Amino acid sequence: MGENGGMLALVRLRRGVVGESRRVCHLIPVPPAGAVPECLTALCGEPIRPGEAEVLDGLRGMPCHACLMAHTPASGGLLANAG
Repeated sequence: MGENGGMLALVRLRRGVVGESRRVCHLIPVPPAGAVPECLTALCGEPIRPGEAEVLDGLRGMPCHACLMAHTPASGGLLANAG
């Protein structure tokens, strides 16, 4: 869940938009139904413009670390108990 309980989508910039090393999986808040923003912004601050990215049905490749950190609880308890 995103900020204010909204849904998050996984997107990755398309080939040719950026170099391969920058084609990471970003988390973006899904806009409300009917809203068509000019530009979406990933949790890391990366602008995602129409036609530049593909929506993913799961993780494909490297995740954006900044997006993950922006969505991780500040307490760190979630990661401390992993494994």
